[in-house]
Amino acid sequence: MSEYQTANDFLIAPRLLALAKEEGEAFITFDKAAKRTNGIIPPKTREFISLAVALTTQCPYCLDVHTRAAKKAGATAEEIAELVTIAAAVRAGATMGYGLMTLRLYEEA
Repeated sequence: MSEYQTANDFLIAPRLLALAKEEGEAFITFDKAAKRTNGIIPPKTREFISLAVALTTQCPYCLDVHTRAAKKAGATAEEIAELVTIAAAVRAGATMGYGLMTLRLYEEA
């Protein structure tokens, strides 16, 4: 059985974007704007934000790309480890928030 997601999937990206040309071009433009290096938020911080989101959305492609970019931007292993624990805590907090809503919905039913 093949893996569901592999790094080789990136090779299919141009085809996917070509099949939905207008949307693909819009995505690439948006992605480039978000990854720019001349914004108010410095590149390393942008990569930290991207990694935290990738961890909480559990996107292996994003983890691959943004881990490498964070390291290139000067991130240390210690910073990455701390970022992982922060993302985990925020995700757990969100679960608790949904738990509060669930209890309220239960009580309203």
